[in-house]
Amino acid sequence: IKMAGDSRFPDVDTDGSEKNEEMEIVVNVGGVRQVFYGDNLNRYPETRLAELINCLSGGYDSIFSLCDDYDPAKREFYFDRDPDAFKCIIDVYYFGEIHMKKGICPICFKNEMEFWKVDLKFLDDCCKTHLSEKKEELEEIARRVQLILDDLGVDASESRWKKCQKYIWKFLEKPESSYPARVIAVLSFLFILISSVVMCVGTIPDLQVVDAEGNRMEHPTLDSIETACIGWFTMEYVLRLISSPNKLHFALSFMNIVDVLAILPFYVSLTLTHLGAKLMELSNVQQAVQALRIMRIARIFKLARHSSGLQTLTYALKRSFKELGLLLMYLAVGIFVFSALGYTMEQSHPETLFKSIPQSFWWAIITMTTVGYGDIYPKTTLGKLNAAISFLCGVIAIALPIHPIINNFVRYYNKQRVLETAAKHELELMELNSAEGKAASSKSELEDLAREGKEGPFYSSRLKVSHSDTFIHLLSEEKHYRTRLQSCK
Repeated sequence: IKMAGDSRFPDVDTDGSEKNEEMEIVVNVGGVRQVFYGDNLNRYPETRLAELINCLSGGYDSIFSLCDDYDPAKREFYFDRDPDAFKCIIDVYYFGEIHMKKGICPICFKNEMEFWKVDLKFLDDCCKTHLSEKKEELEEIARRVQLILDDLGVDASESRWKKCQKYIWKFLEKPESSYPARVIAVLSFLFILISSVVMCVGTIPDLQVVDAEGNRMEHPTLDSIETACIGWFTMEYVLRLISSPNKLHFALSFMNIVDVLAILPFYVSLTLTHLGAKLMELSNVQQAVQALRIMRIARIFKLARHSSGLQTLTYALKRSFKELGLLLMYLAVGIFVFSALGYTMEQSHPETLFKSIPQSFWWAIITMTTVGYGDIYPKTTLGKLNAAISFLCGVIAIALPIHPIINNFVRYYNKQRVLETAAKHELELMELNSAEGKAASSKSELEDLAREGKEGPFYSSRLKVSHSDTFIHLLSEEKHYRTRLQSCK
């Protein structure tokens, strides 16, 4: 690099005889040469390229503050930057907007725009979408890495209760943290299945018993199994609530609300059975208990806590509200139209089953969804033709939004796998960098020990680097390296 004051440099023109608008400069970015004129660059005077025109009168210090090297004979500025990204960025001087080429990392492209001092508002909206998606992915990777590091880290200043609370939370919420935690997750899954099976089997008349009043009730054995399952769910929920870092967020979480709905009916029905009989008629108590027992079906949703597939499906449906709304709109319009047509066409038949248009809605629903119970059906020729057209339109209306919904599911599922892999790679890279730093320091210490003649068991023990120490020390030590995640940011 040519330094300021070098005798090989001819004096920079400072007479101002050449107007900025007519000035021609050559920019060499990564071996790719581009010629620019002052009238184009001065359209955006705050950018780095526009500053190059005005820096010539400021001497070499001003020049080298903007570029990596400069050839005064050719008036050529050299930059060690990405030429592909630069080709996209210079479009702002000619077209007033920037489009990012396919295959360029959005975060790296953003860094290039910041280097060339081009505002992000010139980036096209479609490219901003890719940039925001990439930012969200990096934030999610960083969040996952931080969660893992927090789990591995041990804060000596924490109280014994805080440490115990953290251990219980990991034990119940993170099955991958240890083998006992994995066993607890499997047991919880089995209790959910057993409770659901008991709820279904308890409705079989042959397995029910008759009480003193002649009413059928569940078998005592099934009732005992149900009580044991509820006891497990209650203990699990209470422990998770006590160990939760943020109890308000825990209580308002959807899955935790499902847990409450799965447990609450048992205790409410138990209270009504023992105390409600004194306040109201026994028949009313039994009806209330039966209504609460139906709420036990909510516990089947607890399976989503232990199934990543169900969680992915739920997220895909949330992301597909627009497509689902479009499907419901198609069906609603078709149901209204074909039910009205069916009612009108069937009025000429003396034994018509279409008594009114609202009653015909049921026929239109089961026809367009190709269910066809057969309880209501047309008897006239025009009515049958209307029915044929209605179920063909129903098949088309249902099939159209299915593909985007499937794409959302596949995209989210693949994205989760990529994020998990990226988080693991980040941790491996952090471990490798930390191990290299420890190895270098250990090597210098070992050389000192060897010179002092202290070789032996102590010497070999210093070679060992704990795997957990590699992670935990990263939480407190200053980082003198850059991971790929930090480089993108």
